[in-house]
This record gives sequence, C-alpha cells and structure tokens, in this order.
Amino acid sequence: MSQKNWNAGIIRPVAVAPAGPFQDGAASGVWTLDQVSYWQKQGLWPVAGNSQRGLFIQGATASGQVNVIDYITIASTGNATDFGDASLKVYISAACASSTRATFAGGTESGSIFSFTNVIEYVTIASVGNATDFGDLTFGRFGLGGCNSSTRGVFAGGSAAFNLFNIIDYITIASTGNATDFGDLTLARGNLSSCSSSTRGVFGGGGSSNIIDYITIASTGNATDFGDLILAQNNFGACSNSTRGIFAGGASNVIQYITIASTGNTTDFGDLLISISGVAGCSNSTRGVFGGGYTTEYVNTIQYVTIASVGNSTSFGDLTSARGYLAGTSSANGGL
Repeated sequence: MSQKNWNAGIIRPVAVAPAGPFQDGAASGVWTLDQVSYWQKQGLWPVAGNSQRGLFIQGATASGQVNVIDYITIASTGNATDFGDASLKVYISAACASSTRATFAGGTESGSIFSFTNVIEYVTIASVGNATDFGDLTFGRFGLGGCNSSTRGVFAGGSAAFNLFNIIDYITIASTGNATDFGDLTLARGNLSSCSSSTRGVFGGGGSSNIIDYITIASTGNATDFGDLILAQNNFGACSNSTRGIFAGGASNVIQYITIASTGNTTDFGDLLISISGVAGCSNSTRGVFGGGYTTEYVNTIQYVTIASVGNSTSFGDLTSARGYLAGTSSANGGL
C-alpha cells in the first residue's frame, strides 16, 4: 500500500466527516505531528487539563493587606474565582510561574519601609488550595519584579528600609529552596515591573525611572540596558507572550509595548479603562489581562487586551474583592 498524505482541516467544536476520498484528500480533524507541534508552539493547541489560568495574588485593601489568591481562565471572560490563601498578608510582592507551578515572593505586611519579608511560596496552578513554603529570597524586600522561563523564576530589584536594591535572585521553579544570586540590575530601584519571553527577562520602570533592562534567563550575570519607557512608571502591571511585552498603568491609563527579542524604547499600545496604580498583569499567548489596582479607592476591575494588536483594553470581569498592589502570573505567560 502506497503512503498516503492525510491533511488536517481546522479544529472544530463538532467533528466533521471527511469529504471525498480522504486517503488522498482533506480529512478534517486528522492532524499530522508537524501541525500539532506548530500549534503547540503558538500556545493554541488545546491540552487536556491545561486551561491557561491566570492568578492574582495578595494585595492591599481599604482594610489592610490580604492573603487572597484569585484565578481566572484567561481565554474566557468573567469574574475571578477564589483559589486559596497565601500564608502571609502582604502587598507589593512579585510572582512568576512555569506551566504548572506559580511562585511569589517578598512584599510588605504593613506599608512601613521597615516591614518586609524574604518568604517565597508556591501553588500548583491546575489545582486550588493554599500556598506552600518554597524558601527565601537572598534578601527580604518589597516592590520587586518577577519573570520566568519554563524552568527558572527570577526576582529583581525592590526596596527595604531606606534602601533600594539592584539585586537579581533566581530559583528553579520545579524544586524548592532558597534563591540564588543572579547578578545586578543597571540601576537600583523598587516598584518596577517585569515580563519575559521563554528566554529573556525584561525589567521596566521603578520609582521615577524610565529605564528598561534585560537578562538572558538561562544564564547568570548583570542586566543590560534595553531602552526606555515612553512614560516613566512605577507600581504598574506587565505581561507578555513569546514576542511582545506590555506595560500598563502606574498612576496613568497608558499601555506601552516592546518587542522582547529586540532592544529599544516602548511604543504606545492604547489605554486602560481608567488611570490606575498597583495593577497586576498575567497573560497567555494571545491575551494580556490586568486586575485590580488603586485610583482614589481600591478596585476589583479586570480588563484585557489582545497582545498582537494595539488598542484600548476591554472589560473582562471582577476580582473576588477590590484590592491593589497585588502580584499576577499565569501558567502560560512569556510564551510558555
């Protein structure tokens, strides 16, 4: 029997019978391994048990700090659902994740510059439940940024007491243990934000800075200058897919973006629904989502953008409670 070529059609919600002599023609729903691999790399192949969840972690409310963890399904819209609790009630922490595990670190419990933690915790994203201790940062601090590859998490910058730090720490997400020194940012700063592709981490803003730095996540060493934000930001949200990073908010409604594989200044993307500080970001390969924040009060707003396009954000739903200065991450960020 001669070898036949089985060509696939479009993934459909209902099976479609092959038309014509399918041994030589189009057989809808029959996929070659090359085609499956292609769509998996784009993050668009449906995988059983992988709903590409986004997490919004901890934060501040009008009544004080909370240990709440919410989750959403990024591809859909709707209100967030309670996931579980972190062990600490802190805000201005940072988070990063692999496709299976989310880690979050640092933060302040009282808002005092003398109150900060070095604790790292983790959760398994596909389940729900409370966080488990992972280890410690090399130095306790708040206002740091987190990013990741598929295996390594990175935490950079931050503040503690009267000090700003250029420290970069890293962990192996699948294990537990204390963080290890990675290198230094080009400038010590806190309240920065960060995003990543599968290979490169990018750190933007912080304080009154418009600086953007980058690292190669698989290596160690000091950060390198990437370019500048078009608007200096701090306490803002960031997210990314494998090619584009987005920074949003920071006492403004500005959304700006970069192409992660290149270097250069940010470009205007569009506007958030409102001007807001302390918003957190998460993403999958196509959609960036921003949750919570503070205007003249704490909000529960969740909004989203389509990363590959430009334009203003659209309403997604609500967090389980109004809060800001929270951390965000997902099982599909950075093109995972």
